[in-house]
Amino acid sequence: MGTVVVGYVPKPEGEAALATAIDEAKLRGSKLVVVNSHRGGNEFDADAATQSERDMNAVKAKLDAAGVEYDLRQLVRGFEPAEDLISIAEANAADLIVIGLRRRSPVGKLILGSNAQRILLDAHCPVLAVKAAG
Repeated sequence: MGTVVVGYVPKPEGEAALATAIDEAKLRGSKLVVVNSHRGGNEFDADAATQSERDMNAVKAKLDAAGVEYDLRQLVRGFEPAEDLISIAEANAADLIVIGLRRRSPVGKLILGSNAQRILLDAHCPVLAVKAAG
């Protein structure tokens, strides 16, 4: 059984990545590993932790309803999200990584987000980048 790894953030691009990753896991008959990575620090306080737990419970409900085998990983350890996603994909011998991209201004289009760019360049497997509808 293969593995699909998806980077999840509770934003439209994260929801789009999750939906696409669920479809890919079903299509491939693969296990899905959902990674929600936070750098931590002062911004990740008790309120942020409570909201994050709510977000992950909603993700778990979607995954249960989808009927795919999954592993949900929530990380708060000071690494960049790209590092976490790449290392988890490598550790699980992932066949595919799915990430969400947000819409950017014309000037912003010249510079891809640093996490997305790092994943696209450093991943050991194919990367599927999706954007939110809208």
